Amino acid sequence: MTVNHDVVGSNPARVVLYYIKQLFHYFYKPPLLKELMELDRAIQERRSIRKFSKKKPDWREIIECIDAARFAPMAGNCYSPRFILIDDTEKIKKLAEASQQPFIAEANYVVIVTSNPDRTTNSFEERAEMYLRQQAGAAIQNFLLKITEKKLATCWIGAFADDLVKEVTGIPGSVKVEALFPIGYELKKPTTRQDKTSLDRILYFNKYGNKNMMHEKKINA
Repeated sequence: MTVNHDVVGSNPARVVLYYIKQLFHYFYKPPLLKELMELDRAIQERRSIRKFSKKKPDWREIIECIDAARFAPMAGNCYSPRFILIDDTEKIKKLAEASQQPFIAEANYVVIVTSNPDRTTNSFEERAEMYLRQQAGAAIQNFLLKITEKKLATCWIGAFADDLVKEVTGIPGSVKVEALFPIGYELKKPTTRQDKTSLDRILYFNKYGNKNMMHEKKINA
């Protein structure tokens, strides 16, 4: 770091003050910028974990993660997702069997995400099913990002025997089971990570399949 003597002069006290100000601006980030950086980090670091350590998470932190799901957008403000936090080891084993995923039994907690369709169906009728899927996905993403921020680990389980999951947890027949999330701490950080799809493979402009943002110039004859 160099000193601009035209600005601070040669006075030692002013030079020291100049250094302090420069260090302050270098290390201090405005709260909003910090939050944006933390959000980007959570988005990029989120991944599915199937091996958990024996360390037991604090259930209150999991509650905070579920609380983040409340802020997801909902059609007509009809909040359809419902969450069940399971810490009963026998029930967790049965959920592992219902999904044929043995690693679930290693988790101290499992969160079950469900959708109660009543209010959304009454309000939107034939479009309700689509809205319910969208709302569950939005709530789950909030939940997953908060899980990542808390340094917890999980894996999105979408394949399971619905009837068995409902039987184990007493979920009513009309309520849809969306996903299971075993919660723990990651056993070991991976040395490599699978690359995500590139932006140019998923982004189109103005119509499906068009990857060119620039408008074609029409040449008048």
